[in-house]
Order: sequence, then C-alpha cells, then structure tokens
Amino acid sequence: MSNPVKYDQILDALQSLLEDKDIGKISVSEIARSAGIGKGSIYYYFPSKEAILEALIERNYETTLNTAKALAGQREVSPFMRMAMLFQACRNSSKAFLRQDTKISGISTKDMLLLHQKYLNYLITELKPELALIIEQGIENGDIQFDHPAALAEIVLIVLAIKLDNSLIPSSPSEIEDTITGLISLLEKGTENPAGSLSFLIF
Repeated sequence: MSNPVKYDQILDALQSLLEDKDIGKISVSEIARSAGIGKGSIYYYFPSKEAILEALIERNYETTLNTAKALAGQREVSPFMRMAMLFQACRNSSKAFLRQDTKISGISTKDMLLLHQKYLNYLITELKPELALIIEQGIENGDIQFDHPAALAEIVLIVLAIKLDNSLIPSSPSEIEDTITGLISLLEKGTENPAGSLSFLIF
C-alpha cells in the first residue's frame, strides 16, 4: 500500500528544487535525495519525473477545482449561475498559479512555459466534463439551445484559461476584458439567449 506521507515528500522535494534549478537539470536521484528516500521508492509512486511535475500541479490546484466541481453539482441553481461559478473558479485558479510563479525565482522561461502548459491542460481537462454537464442540464431544462455541449464547454474553457493565464498570448487587462466580453456575446448567440442576458457571467 502506498504511503501518502512519502508521496507528499516527493512532491515537496520537487517544489523546493524548482526554486533554484531548471526542471531539465533536476534528476530523479536528486528528488529522491531531497525527499530523504531511495530512488527506487520514487518509481513506486511515479513512472517519471514528468509524472511528479504533473502531480505537483494537481496538488497545488486541487482545492479550487474540487470546489468548482461541488458547485457544478448544485442542480437547484440555474445552469448559467453555475457556469459563472466555474468561470470564477478558472479565475481563482489562474491567480493562484500566477502567485506560485513568483515563489520560483530561479526557474527558466522554458520551464515556466512548460509549467503553464501543464497547468492549462489540467485545468481544461478537469473542468470540461463539469461544464459540459451543466450545459446538458440547461438543454434539458430548455434554458440553452445547443447541439454540442462538450464542444461548447471545451471552447469556453480554452478561451478563459488561456486569456486568464496570460502567458501564451500576453494581453493587457483591457484586452482580456474585451476577449471575455466577446466570448459571452458568442455564448449568448450560440445558446439563443438575448443579447446582454448573460452579462452577469463577466467577472
């Protein structure tokens, strides 16, 4: 049976090493030494260094995303209100990730872009089924008119995540606001809701 303490020790070790070294220069042996465990134990928990990095990202944002999932399951709340909750969760996750960036002073631009790419992938992958479910429920209720809920969920999350992360396509605050406003306008048209009816989704 796996030991959760050792699991967290491994993640803590990588996070600590990232403060002074590029990810490419950190070996599995070094992570093991920093964690105070044998190298063989690392492979009991993770198949590779990349898997450790992905688990570290998941741990850092698990609370925010679990909160979003819980909110998404509240069917007594209107679909669009739950969408707003997910949008806010995206924003909160992005803020948390950007704050984490400032703690890793020695990381290279290449490694930072890698971290952002993995973070965006994790965020979109985790939230897509939740948002798709909300859209499906809205379709069932007659609040939303759309034939491809999963596709719509993915499009919305890609735009939100990339713009709020603001690393792949750096933008000014006003440019980000314009993009989000445009996304809401398209969402209104695509779901056959009156113009301006979903403006409350803009945070």
